[in-house]
Amino acid sequence: MLEDRRKHPPNRRLDSWKEIAAHFGRDERTVKRWEKERGLPVRRLPGARGGVYAFTDDLARWMEARDSGDSDPSSSSLPVSQPQQAEVHESTNPTVFDQGRRTERIADLARLLQPSVTSERAIQRRHRLRLVALSALVAAALATVLFLLVGRKHALASRSAATNTAPRAAKVHPPNPKAQDLYLQGRYYWDKRTPADLNKALAYFQQAIAIDPDYAQAYVGLADCYNLLREYAVMPEGEAYPKAIAAAKKAVELDDSLADAHNSLAFATFYWLFDATTAEREFRKALALNPDCSLAHHWYATFLMTIGRNQEALEQIEIAQQMDSSSRSILADKGLILYHAGRAQQAITLLKQLTETEPSFMSPHRYLATIYLDLQRYPDYLAQETIAAKLSKDEDELAILEAGEKGFRSGGPQMMLESILRDQKKYYAEGRMSAYRLAETCSLLGRQRDAIAYLRIAHERRDSALSGLLIDFPLVKLHDDPSYRELISQIGLPQIRGS
Repeated sequence: MLEDRRKHPPNRRLDSWKEIAAHFGRDERTVKRWEKERGLPVRRLPGARGGVYAFTDDLARWMEARDSGDSDPSSSSLPVSQPQQAEVHESTNPTVFDQGRRTERIADLARLLQPSVTSERAIQRRHRLRLVALSALVAAALATVLFLLVGRKHALASRSAATNTAPRAAKVHPPNPKAQDLYLQGRYYWDKRTPADLNKALAYFQQAIAIDPDYAQAYVGLADCYNLLREYAVMPEGEAYPKAIAAAKKAVELDDSLADAHNSLAFATFYWLFDATTAEREFRKALALNPDCSLAHHWYATFLMTIGRNQEALEQIEIAQQMDSSSRSILADKGLILYHAGRAQQAITLLKQLTETEPSFMSPHRYLATIYLDLQRYPDYLAQETIAAKLSKDEDELAILEAGEKGFRSGGPQMMLESILRDQKKYYAEGRMSAYRLAETCSLLGRQRDAIAYLRIAHERRDSALSGLLIDFPLVKLHDDPSYRELISQIGLPQIRGS
């Protein structure tokens, strides 16, 4: 498989330990050891703790040098490569461009929020690793042969056999190399989280599955696309979530030991089925299978925030950030979690910096709009929500916000909300607006009875927005209403703490 990949390698940039590990078909611990002990050509983002990237051409030259017997493959001169084009098919031909400058800016933000490590300590640690590298070389080579022969999954089964009295044979499915390359390209676009890029990612994952129908990781990619398309694009959640659940369940069926599959299933199970108990069990299983899965820590953090466990959420998002310090989505979600945890100024500072470095990334704008609405900073709310609507190409929302802005100029906050509600009702009557949105606006206007009535309609229609019932700021006025608490119980969400 590695030999085939070296014959026809599209030069690509791999933006995390996870992608580098997947490129070799190994786990992250193995490639980190290769970097420390064998000079695997991995590059680090300036100033970013843990932020790494590598180019596939460099990795291929390293492998060739190692296979030819070069004792120090890293000593050869490696030019800085530029990513070439990645193709879904000839008619699409999307270009993978160098994002080094962008990731450096994001890494600078991440560094502001992470504990520092003294350079002296890091140097000492590196010297210790070099001293033991020689003695570990033979053992590491044997471990590499084991992975090349039977794959990561079989290796995990072999380790567990030492402690289990009745070990089971592992079911190994080495992915088709072409399908694996398509999967990695899909992940590149998925990480960008724009409507166009998510659809490109979806196409890559679908092609990977067409080539290798038993490739569990490709089904995870498919599930993750559907999990986000209903947020970042205009795909109806009634279409997106069932497809995400089906794809995640297929991945679990193919490989129950795959942490990513359980993570994807947990996400859709909570936000579509409101099953917090099952979702938490799946999140925990994902983390038990792979404690180094940054996406599992990330999504578990947002789940914990959504059910009101803010301190635990902050702990999980910080773990995710330490593992993937250049991830803009982790930083954005950390901003919202910080606000829910009572650290408003830190949250706003982080989110504003993200809007400056990543102006086309929708989440920071939407989170700032949410915060500004709660703080009654209405011009800022309208400005940020308008940017988010433009980025998501939501024409209905843009029209509603335009009406709200006119109302604010003519009559202040009250007229703004009245104007927004008027247009929301118009789109609601046409089946283009969620009852949950009307409930929020009615609650802000102090119309509690109307708000509860719309929430009940949202429940009847399985509106996934109800997952935010415990924490959404516009609904705070309803928390002491018995009908509101009864609805929480009917949906299956945990009761608000302290109530």
